[in-house]
This record gives sequence, C-alpha cells and structure tokens, in this order.
Amino acid sequence: MVAVSFLISAFGAYAALAASTLMRSERGGVNRLNAAFAGVALGGVGIWSMHFLGMLAWNPGMAVGYGLGGTLLSLVVAVGVSAFALGYMASARFSYRRLAVAGPVAGAGVSLMHFMGMGSMSFGGFLSWNWAVVAAAVLIAVAAATAALWLAFHVRRTLDRVAAAFVMAAAVCSMHYTGMAAADVVCTTANRFERLSGLLYGDEFRVLVIVVALGAAIIVAFDVFMQRVTTSGTAAAARS
Repeated sequence: MVAVSFLISAFGAYAALAASTLMRSERGGVNRLNAAFAGVALGGVGIWSMHFLGMLAWNPGMAVGYGLGGTLLSLVVAVGVSAFALGYMASARFSYRRLAVAGPVAGAGVSLMHFMGMGSMSFGGFLSWNWAVVAAAVLIAVAAATAALWLAFHVRRTLDRVAAAFVMAAAVCSMHYTGMAAADVVCTTANRFERLSGLLYGDEFRVLVIVVALGAAIIVAFDVFMQRVTTSGTAAAARS
C-alpha cells in the first residue's frame, strides 16, 4: 500500500504539471476550470489520496475509526489550497515574489490537510506529538509545495514531467511519513479493538478512500486527455 500511495501521488503530480500548461486563458487571466482540475490532480490525487492510502498501511495495533466529515473536509482543504496556489501563480508572469507567497500557503495547506486527516481518527487512546518532528514535517511540506509550484511553470517536455512528478511524489511522501513519525499512539483502554458507532472502520474506510481516489483520478485523466485533444487541434489549425 505504501508503494501504491507513492504511485498515485506521482500520477496526481504529473497530471497537475500537465494541467498547469493550459491554466492561462487567451485573455491573459486564469482559466478557472483548468485551475480546478490542477487542484484536484495535485490536492485530491497527489496529496489527499496519497495520505489516506498511506494510512491504510498503518497498523497501530488497535481499532482506528475515521470521521466522515473531517476526512472529506481535509479533501476540500487539499484541493482548494492547491487550486488557489496554482491559480495565483498563473494569474501573472512567473516571479519568485509570487512563489514566495504561494509556496508557504500551499505548504501550510498540505500540513493542515495532513493533521486534519490525523485529527479525524478516533481510537481508544490519544496521540502524543513530538513537536520538533511536526515542525520538520511542516518545513518539508513548504519546501515540497514551493518546488512543485516552480516545476509546474517550468517543466514542459513529457519526460521531464515524469521525472518531476516522481520528485514531487517523493517530497509529498516524505512529508507524510515524517508527520506520521511525529505521533506516538498512547492506548488508554483495556479493549483495543472496541468500535464506536458513526465512524468508518477497516473495509468501510478503505472503500471510501479508493472510491474518492479513483473518482479524482478519472476526472484528472479525462482532463489530461482533453488537453491533448485541444493541443493537437490547435497545432493542426496552426499548420493549415
């Protein structure tokens, strides 16, 4: 599952890189639809899906339930912040001043999504945090987000996008597993495997994550396909 989470993150990153090329409209503004697709690709697939697929590989030795509301809210945060950061960068010519704003904002959003996802968990105990490691995870998130935004507006060739996508996936996974390493599970109940009502456990949670991940991936794949069709049509029109 760890390997799957890395691959899905790389796919989301690649799709976001592809979508970023068409984010500027013909009038010079931001194509909001492509910005939204890029947000779904990076935030929904590359970050959120990676996070919760990675969580499926985690075994704390007790029953862990997830609140549906908090889990889905973390998805909204990941997609929204990613779309905002990419759209902000695309709204004017690339500059490091804009990158210095968008990178930390996106990194803070990634961190918020991660810890909201952790906060949606419920089990017979609590998490004890190593705040130095938490700070390291946030710094990794900011660095990863800044690098992702730079790559989104500088990488154009397909092979370079593939390489950049794997670099971005490695950075996202590094942030995730560093954040996980910051938490120690403290059990406070005699029955480690007691399940509470109103939460998603095991197969239920697995189905939710897979459905959302696949749905987002299908949306992103469709957008990439349509971009290729649009680009090919534009090139053909220019030659005729």
